[in-house]
Amino acid sequence: MRKQLMKGNEAVVKSAILAGCRGFYGYPITPASEIAEAAAEWMPRAGGVYVQAESEVAAINMLYGAAAAGVRAMTSSSGPGISLMQEGISYMAGAELPCVIADITRGGPGLGNIAAEQGDYHQVVKGGGHGNYRTIVLAPHSVQEMADMTALAFDLADRYRNPVVLLADGFIGQMMEPVAFPQAATAPHLPDWAVAGTAESRSNLIVSIHLDSDDLEKHERALEAKYKAAEQHEARAEEWCAADAEIVLVGYGIVGRILKAVTAEARAAGLKVGVLRPITLYPFPVVQFQRLAFGARVFLVVEMSNGQLLEDVKLALNGSRPVEFFSRVGGNVPSHQEVLALVHELARREGLTRAAAEQERMAHV
Repeated sequence: MRKQLMKGNEAVVKSAILAGCRGFYGYPITPASEIAEAAAEWMPRAGGVYVQAESEVAAINMLYGAAAAGVRAMTSSSGPGISLMQEGISYMAGAELPCVIADITRGGPGLGNIAAEQGDYHQVVKGGGHGNYRTIVLAPHSVQEMADMTALAFDLADRYRNPVVLLADGFIGQMMEPVAFPQAATAPHLPDWAVAGTAESRSNLIVSIHLDSDDLEKHERALEAKYKAAEQHEARAEEWCAADAEIVLVGYGIVGRILKAVTAEARAAGLKVGVLRPITLYPFPVVQFQRLAFGARVFLVVEMSNGQLLEDVKLALNGSRPVEFFSRVGGNVPSHQEVLALVHELARREGLTRAAAEQERMAHV
């Protein structure tokens, strides 16, 4: 399969079109603007619609309308824009409307800056809008995964009738790498629940309001059951050199790539280090963490935020193993040298260095 060199942001759009997306509604914002730019150029060529809305609030409500009509549709933004979309995302989750939202994260809070950060974790993974709802969240760490996970996002959105977020830091969105794309998917059938302007769909009504308390409780319990099913079937993570790891490094997005480089050097120095990279931030890959905890001595969470992923790692491990933390914020990236130095410090503290292991062996001779 021939590969194409392109940015991660551009790969999102091409993959979306190949997956049958025919509607894009958005508002440009750095570092996600190339998504809107590519959609403006390519979506009409594929017979789809591109609309630059007057604001992110308008864009998410346009997306609601397209999804209600049964169209595979998406939007994109970054931190401040995603914040403005939160009410609409809650509406779409409540109305059980499938859609894909690409969040290419930048520094915050407020306007922050346009450098890459991972500070959107809480508002996306925990549900930044009101009510009892969740979004499925995918976290790619390469341009190839930007393409692959965009296609997966549309499938998951349809399967669970729910918004799916592609959460990528600015580095992954802006970097260029060779990408292989699959053949275009067969156009999805119009879902039977859609409001399509036909006689057959005239009785369909898509709303997120349930004024009777018992009706709303029944609806929320149905949503809850759907999320539990996703937790059972859709949790994904990559384990890299982790089978025998005594120190497990945890990070997503660009940080996952840094941790692989650190692991390679640490392994060369005789340390049993591995990487556990969450791919689905929701549902969180709890089982993988619990399994690795049997052999690990310590987990080290590295992220470009002030400890948002950290909370979910601690919940997953439930005190079974110590969890250390290192972060950079403001658009700064944890360097390979900083993380490697911390790994060696943890190894010395835990008695995992070659010298410590030899001393322990001789003590038992």
